[in-house]
Amino acid sequence: MKKIFVAAMAFAFASQMNAQTALSDELAFRLKAEAFANSQIDDLSEYMTDGLGPRLAASQGKLRSEQLVVKKLGELGLSNPRAEKATDFTKGGWDNVKNYVAMTTPYYCSFAANPKAWSGSTKGLVKGEVVYVEQMATDADLQKYKGKLAGKIVLMPVTQTYKVSFDPLAFRWTDEELETFATDSRPGRHNYRRVQAGAAPAAQPSREQMMKQREVQANFSKMAKEEGALCVITTRGTFNVTNGTGVNYKMGDPEPLPEIVLPLEDGGRMARLLKRGEKVEMELDLKNEFTNNGQINNVVAEIPGTDPKLKDEVVLIGAHLDSWHGGTGGADNSSGCIVMMEAMRIIKALGISPKRTIRIALWGGEEQGLYGSRGYLQNYLWDGNKKLAGYDKFALYLNMDNGSGRFRGIYLEQNDGAVPYFSTWGKAIESLGFKTLSPRQTGSTDHVTFDRQGLPAFQFIQDELEYDRTYHTNMDTYERLSLDDLKIDAAITAWLALSAAQDSGRVPFKPGYPKATPALR
Repeated sequence: MKKIFVAAMAFAFASQMNAQTALSDELAFRLKAEAFANSQIDDLSEYMTDGLGPRLAASQGKLRSEQLVVKKLGELGLSNPRAEKATDFTKGGWDNVKNYVAMTTPYYCSFAANPKAWSGSTKGLVKGEVVYVEQMATDADLQKYKGKLAGKIVLMPVTQTYKVSFDPLAFRWTDEELETFATDSRPGRHNYRRVQAGAAPAAQPSREQMMKQREVQANFSKMAKEEGALCVITTRGTFNVTNGTGVNYKMGDPEPLPEIVLPLEDGGRMARLLKRGEKVEMELDLKNEFTNNGQINNVVAEIPGTDPKLKDEVVLIGAHLDSWHGGTGGADNSSGCIVMMEAMRIIKALGISPKRTIRIALWGGEEQGLYGSRGYLQNYLWDGNKKLAGYDKFALYLNMDNGSGRFRGIYLEQNDGAVPYFSTWGKAIESLGFKTLSPRQTGSTDHVTFDRQGLPAFQFIQDELEYDRTYHTNMDTYERLSLDDLKIDAAITAWLALSAAQDSGRVPFKPGYPKATPALR
């Protein structure tokens, strides 16, 4: 049975539920037949990972991927596919075009390194001795290294440790865990999250400590550059997997020092050798290209609405197209783009002319701060101080951004008025595992942009599979995709989007919105 929070609330909505529009069983059968007998998930999955490659925000790789996806959306029969500017982006474009990192003394070993985005290049192949910074908590710690960094490769403190995990690498939510999701957290219950073991980071510092650490690190980076260090190394990740991250940079700034990320196995090895008194040397050849691309783009297309009264209302579905540069963004977030594109294909293949417009938006710059979706909000819905034409025409937003795991339900962001709609629409897809309606909030992705202004915007509850271990890493590739799960997710998305487009009613906005917000910078 469907898990709906608080039985009394469900009873209170009973009279409203009769007003919701449930699409026919015949249409549900046709939609599932299209989704599973004629699926294009396999082809889309290769296209959106191997075909697109890395696509860091504003990079040449991202611009290339935008044009390829626009072409693909046109081939799927969608209307007006385009890449459109969302907002300005002061960091500009950055692409890694060469990456060679190795230890040469006390013996040779090539490393699986990942350059930090927006960091600089070496002057061809360079060689140098490694200096280990054991502690960098205060400015006084920096003085130990003053005058000692010229021509050196600087290994920053290795604070990560490894803890053996006896948990499975991938898992699916149990029925008991999903029951927990279905309880309301507003009385004070904490959100449930199963944590996978593995690397054990150092204890999390307070906000004040973090601010001080950033200040000290910025002072150290300045000193290292002034003294002529060759490169700075940070250690993050295990199993020879490197994480994606970036440096503080804006177009027009002097090119930063080269910076790379090494996994714990490599950074930890060099730190131990150095602490034993061994001499450690490395050689590096890093080439990164900066481009003055000062904007973030979204890729957008539609199936136009046809009802004279409802055609200007928009059911929006989306995921972010940008990725970190170490992999091809398989789980984060090609998976979401694949599902949304396949959902649009399914609806189009059914030959239905929806009452409301159904729009797909594949966002740019999510990883740097939800730039694409925030730009869309500012351009179409709410400019920070006043409503724009699209605000009152906003019917629904469905977002995917938690890997390629199967949909088990949806987070309703404390929007109690959404319950009768999803309860009615969801009956036809319960057999696909879509059963849990959670009142809880979940964050850190593009639906938050719209929910912050009271709009009905939601993220799915997904089986996490290997997501926490692989996203933002050089392992985030085609292999992270669970194709069978993506087929189910696309069918569920298509059904919910079509239900929202055809329903005589609309999911209500949250009371008391919109609210003034700072301008997007």
